[in-house]
Amino acid sequence: MLPAIDPKSGVPLYIQLQEGLKGLIIKGAYPTGKQLPTVRQLAVDLRINSNTVARAYSELERAGIISTHQGRGTFVCGLPEVFESEVKEQQLDALLEQLLSDAYLLGYQAQNVLCRLEKKLKQNRQEEGEHED
Repeated sequence: MLPAIDPKSGVPLYIQLQEGLKGLIIKGAYPTGKQLPTVRQLAVDLRINSNTVARAYSELERAGIISTHQGRGTFVCGLPEVFESEVKEQQLDALLEQLLSDAYLLGYQAQNVLCRLEKKLKQNRQEEGEHED
């Protein structure tokens, strides 16, 4: 699984790659101990410069998320809790942005979406209460 990279986004590619890899680690695509693709291979797969991948890997290694062992490869160490919560919040924000965008395309206003969300949350809480018995 490859992280999504958008050369037109205005965000530096190495930052996009860092954030994408963090997200994949959180989702379990790259669990602790799993070997990451080589710098060269990931650069080829993503069609970006290998120096960009090397910089992203370097930043991730400095943060303690990955570890490179000369001659053996680069491996996931795991995410410190602060990164994990930060990435999860970013993923939730992206989901909410998509929800709002889709709802607006259907003709709903923000207040309609909020009311439906509150109704759905209340319904889920009631269902969870029924399952606890």
